Amino acid sequence: MASSQDPQSALAAEALERLGRLSLRELSMDDLLQTVADLTNRAMPGDPETSVTLLVRDRPTTVATTGQMAVDLDESQYDRGHGPCLHAARSGEPTEIADTRTETRWPDYLPRAVEHGNLSSLSVPLVIDEDDQVTGALNIYARRAHAFDEDSRAAATRFGPYASVAAGNLYAYRSARRTADNLQAALESRAVIDQAKGVLVERYRLAPDQAFQMLARASMNANRKVRDVADELVRTGEFAVAAPRGPERRSGPASAPGRPGPGAPRHS
Repeated sequence: MASSQDPQSALAAEALERLGRLSLRELSMDDLLQTVADLTNRAMPGDPETSVTLLVRDRPTTVATTGQMAVDLDESQYDRGHGPCLHAARSGEPTEIADTRTETRWPDYLPRAVEHGNLSSLSVPLVIDEDDQVTGALNIYARRAHAFDEDSRAAATRFGPYASVAAGNLYAYRSARRTADNLQAALESRAVIDQAKGVLVERYRLAPDQAFQMLARASMNANRKVRDVADELVRTGEFAVAAPRGPERRSGPASAPGRPGPGAPRHS
């Protein structure tokens, strides 16, 4: 039972107990992720730094970290497109480097790790949302070689589910926020386009679909978004496209091409 008396094992047990007592409803997602990283960092051997990588459709980002070394080593892997943290996130396999000075995998990344004082590392995969291609990794960068034994590997694996929950919540929040922002932008765009169509219907005596065609043609001619063309028309009254002619015009008492019809405002 020597391992139960080991100070590092006691720290890991204490950290896991603290995580177990956390209320997910009382912490923000960022705070929860940072707490997971901080407690993992305290519990792991080798004077480490810790980070959490979120991999969304193979695009990585660091969402929590305990120090600059972890940030630099994460980003060094992101720049190269490979490394232990990305391997763990993509493969779902725990990925350990016992000694960065003798490891043969990722030869273009390892000198960077040694330069930063990282002599061993352990990345624990996080399963977040397989259907949406979202995975991650809990990364522990130690400052001594062969820092991890069976007990510390087991403890790191037990931290993984907490990091998965926190990272998953953060991803879900960001996705919902983007959806809400996109919906708001779409509603605002639709409103200004409808206003612009109304201006063109009144000005040129068009049907609504003809008015939208004019907006679309102006958009293509100016290489601008339809919403931007519509917004300029609503704000300034300016519209840089000729009025529709011939069969495009709505039937009824129409004026000559290019001239306003009865009751329509005249423009110089």
